[in-house]
Amino acid sequence: MKRLVDCKVLVTATSYASQDERLRTTLEEKVGEVVYNTTGKPLSSPQLQELLPAVDGMIAGLDEIDSTALASAPELKIVARYGVGYNNVDLEAARLHKIIVTNTPGANTKSVAELTIALILNLLRLVIPAVQMTKEGGWPRFKGISLQGKTVGLVGCGSIGKETARKLVGFDCEILAYDIFEDKIFASEQGIHYVPLEELLPKSDLVSLHIPGVPETEGLVNKDFLSKMKPGSYLVNTARGELIDESALVSALQSRHLRGAALDVFQQEPPEVDNPLLKMDQVIVTPHMGAHSDSATNAMGWMALGECLAVLQGQKPKYRVV
Repeated sequence: MKRLVDCKVLVTATSYASQDERLRTTLEEKVGEVVYNTTGKPLSSPQLQELLPAVDGMIAGLDEIDSTALASAPELKIVARYGVGYNNVDLEAARLHKIIVTNTPGANTKSVAELTIALILNLLRLVIPAVQMTKEGGWPRFKGISLQGKTVGLVGCGSIGKETARKLVGFDCEILAYDIFEDKIFASEQGIHYVPLEELLPKSDLVSLHIPGVPETEGLVNKDFLSKMKPGSYLVNTARGELIDESALVSALQSRHLRGAALDVFQQEPPEVDNPLLKMDQVIVTPHMGAHSDSATNAMGWMALGECLAVLQGQKPKYRVV
């Protein structure tokens, strides 16, 4: 096994060390060489194929880590995902090449939940158009929607869904949740109610997605799902873009079956400039920034760094995916 001082690490996560320079200096002190992604965006498989051949460890962002990229990395021991999701990593190829894949569960929980609440409030109270019109000299009198007395449906009640529920409790709204694993103790403590998805959709004034992007959930929010939502309701997605059939969402918004939507994630990121969702006044869009807070980026950075160094030293990682 190589000594750490002989190892080479590739860091592709674009916000790594952006809030804490010690993440950079610690890594550079521990290993022999560090290469950083300077493009400002996730790397494609061809780009990774050029960088990976001599790399021992990778602290990875939302890059295209497919079988071809992994096949070009004979020295690679670990892909330490800087974040929770690993749908961009070919796990079967990683197993084949005996490459360990880890993630950083819980690191961005509070940060994503905070953005979810921010999007909900901006969506219901029409904050963004009010700001724009006021700055342009107007003095609009919008009739916003209050959370008080409304019903919010959480599709997925894992760590982020639960944190979102905790924050919603103070708004005096009813909270429904759907999850294949029901935490009865949590529900009792927070006063939320688990219900089947078929019941949640028509009862909720706003539906917020908090489920992982896996093959089983791809396209879950399709024409049928949207048609079952309460007329005039809202949709919020701070989870994964592949959950939503975007053409079906456009139709639901155009028909005014849905009153509005807030999206931090898209099927393609960044979305094409002609994506119709970007043109709709009733849609709030943000650039996959749920985890981009000081606390979240630092937590993800230290966790990913720890996992990478542990594997390179022959130790067992704490948050192994494969």
